[in-house]
Amino acid sequence: QSVNLVEVNHNKLGKYYFYYEEGQILFCENETNTQRLNNQINKSSVKDGLNDFIVNKNKNAINKKSSGTKSGIDINTSIDPQSGKILRLRLTSRKQNTFLDGFDEIFEKRIKEADEFYAEIQKNLKDEDKRKIQRQAFAGLLWNKQYYNYDISRWLKGDPAQPKPPAERLDGRNSDWIHLNNEDVISMPDKWEYPWYASWDLAFHCIAFSLIDPDLAKRQLSLLTREWYMHPNGELPAYEWNFSDVNPPVHAYAAWRVYKIDEKANGKGDLQFLESVFHKLLLNFTWWVNKKDTQNRNIFQGGFLGFDNIGIFDRSSKLPGGGQIEQADATSWMAMYCLNMMKISLELAKYNPTYQDMASKFFQHFLYIAGAMADIAGKGIDLWNEEDEFFYDVLHLNEGEDRQIKIRSLVGLIPLFAVEVLEPENVNSLPEFSERLDWFLNYREDLASLVSRWHEPGKGERRLLSLLRGHRMKKLLYRMLDETEFLSEYGVRSLSKYYGNHPYSMDLDGSTFEINYEPAEAETGLFGGNSNWRGPVWFPANFLIIESLQRFHHYYGDEFKVEYPTHSGNYLTLGEISIKLTERITKIFLKDEKGCRPVYGYNQKFQNDIHFKDNILFYEYFNGETGSGLGASHQTGWTGLIAKLLQPRDKD
Repeated sequence: QSVNLVEVNHNKLGKYYFYYEEGQILFCENETNTQRLNNQINKSSVKDGLNDFIVNKNKNAINKKSSGTKSGIDINTSIDPQSGKILRLRLTSRKQNTFLDGFDEIFEKRIKEADEFYAEIQKNLKDEDKRKIQRQAFAGLLWNKQYYNYDISRWLKGDPAQPKPPAERLDGRNSDWIHLNNEDVISMPDKWEYPWYASWDLAFHCIAFSLIDPDLAKRQLSLLTREWYMHPNGELPAYEWNFSDVNPPVHAYAAWRVYKIDEKANGKGDLQFLESVFHKLLLNFTWWVNKKDTQNRNIFQGGFLGFDNIGIFDRSSKLPGGGQIEQADATSWMAMYCLNMMKISLELAKYNPTYQDMASKFFQHFLYIAGAMADIAGKGIDLWNEEDEFFYDVLHLNEGEDRQIKIRSLVGLIPLFAVEVLEPENVNSLPEFSERLDWFLNYREDLASLVSRWHEPGKGERRLLSLLRGHRMKKLLYRMLDETEFLSEYGVRSLSKYYGNHPYSMDLDGSTFEINYEPAEAETGLFGGNSNWRGPVWFPANFLIIESLQRFHHYYGDEFKVEYPTHSGNYLTLGEISIKLTERITKIFLKDEKGCRPVYGYNQKFQNDIHFKDNILFYEYFNGETGSGLGASHQTGWTGLIAKLLQPRDKD
């Protein structure tokens, strides 16, 4: 060590030099504080020594000698209000006489390079405010990449150099993921508060990432399907708190979207990526079929599916009095999964005809699910309620009773997501697939009749695969686009506003369960969580609604119109409605006519202070009435989808 230099020696990386302009360098050892953890005497200084020295004024917490395996700088300085100060630091593999040489020039060069990069990305985005928001969303996603290391086998056994872990760990959470060994840089929902990955969050991150770094997006999606992540039974790890929790199966959807965005940018699709991830997703799809269709009826019970407290019951726990919920959302997610896998199969079949078999398999499986939703096990039990014209979960009790849980929430809107358009050139160029389709549809006319009038051609002789025929889709949209129910000024709410004045209740097993509309944070810590799907606006759900409407419009064309908003007497095409919904949810971040951003609500500091008003926070979710940000303010996570929504969309 010299006055402003620390030499760093690493057994693999070699020698580095760390320069600092001012302050006192401190050293300790990067060792666990066993005294604090296990009440055992520490053999050396420990990793929280720097904290104890500065915060707790413990002068003995650091090494007296000028060396150690962990170090930091104690800088004692004052900064006047409305002022600032620059601190210069440098880590380099080359020793320098004057470490400030070229310092400012490097920063200026890097800023210029970044500006040039984003100028190309945003060349068609003319609005300056939108450009700032989009670039900050990208920055938040990039910032939230984090090195993540979790070796379950080692965690269960304990570090040989440390005391043994408690015996109950061997049977505790994640103990059945003994194969899992993560040691990668991964896109996190939030590296500050949630320094762990979440599989369905990551899928949406990758869609936004694909605009600036499609290779990273592809690697991230592939990573979770690798054998040291995916369970040998085919399950994808959900998140660290409980890898066995079940997230919506959106990985195939994200892989297809990233593939297409990358293809558009580079003029050529990455077939190796698509084929590789497809094979792994076959294992995951089979896991879903074997584990989450308990009675082999093509009706699924996914659990809470990442929606935390959206239901009247905790869907990740056993139900009061036993029984199970036949879930409209889990079943619809699986129908969507089928169509995603079919689409990937058709793309791969262009280059390898053997994939036509897989396309046929997923086409047929989709129809089986569509049929099961209309008539569970041939008992006349329908997830669609003709009277309310909405999809509901069905509560199947142990004594044989079946009850629809008549709550209008996102659960009943997710059937919109299971939609795909077959182009005539795709069908005609794949004879085995075409022949199998014709045979199956003639053989099972009962199933063909369920799905969007298969025998009637759409625009350009396209064919539509959807859980919703035209009538049901209109009725579902009637609810969704009603401002007294789902449609907020800032997007689609997660629960109908109707329940604000009319809470829904159900009596079961001697107890009464109730749900009501809460546009902001949950008023109670339901099911042990604090996130809220009982009213607020969430970006991933709105994003999927918007993209689904675009696909419906691709089939129906401009002749098919729906009232927007409901009761307005104004009719728009589905494409126009997707644009209107995009405008509503992006408005959360954009300045209004008064120069305020709804995301900041009544916070005058954020709205008016020059240091805050244009520096965007990308919250976890948003108030269903005001659009103000809720939940974690310091994450970007899947709210980074704003970057994709702001990107100008090419016309069909």
